[in-house]
Amino acid sequence: MEGFAVGFDLDMTLIDPRPGMVAAMAALAEETGLALDGEYFAANLGPPLDMIFRGFEAPEERIPWLVDRFRALYPDIVIPSTVALPGAGDALAAVREAGGRTLVVTGKYGPNAAKHLAQFGWQVDTLVGELWSTAKGEALRAHGASVYVGDHEGDVAGAHAANAIAVGVPTGPRTAEQLLAAGADVVLRDLTEFPMWLKVHLSNL
Repeated sequence: MEGFAVGFDLDMTLIDPRPGMVAAMAALAEETGLALDGEYFAANLGPPLDMIFRGFEAPEERIPWLVDRFRALYPDIVIPSTVALPGAGDALAAVREAGGRTLVVTGKYGPNAAKHLAQFGWQVDTLVGELWSTAKGEALRAHGASVYVGDHEGDVAGAHAANAIAVGVPTGPRTAEQLLAAGADVVLRDLTEFPMWLKVHLSNL
């Protein structure tokens, strides 16, 4: 089937940046003197940075600077220690081989997300950053995605906002049961199962 598009989340769907996330937040905590819990942050990736900093009770007037500073620290601290999750490259390739287009729609700052894609040599048709939960649906609809793959209930909400099939992978902070409870249409063990699922899915259209 040609002409279809599949969207993917980035953090804990395609990549595991957790060690670098811990280190970057620790560096920012040391620099600012704020109580920023890098371990908690890395264990609950998904929500945007401003929401994270509010959760750490950072002063509201400092949040824009904290977001900018974290993004500035990111390339040198997070990128080098990030690893690809099992099956990520093959999942992207499976879409292309079936004649489809690939999208990465992420809450991450776009330029840093692009660095991760370049890090692993992954070429995608579209990258959209700084979208979270149902806002992801806007980009998915705009680019014609019929499937969205993610690890968080926010990704499920984004898929459904675009009337796309929500494929969950419990490789992030949520279990398979939690993703199903959030409304995921299908949950795979990880992305190693995605090429076969896609093949079956396309054959049933």
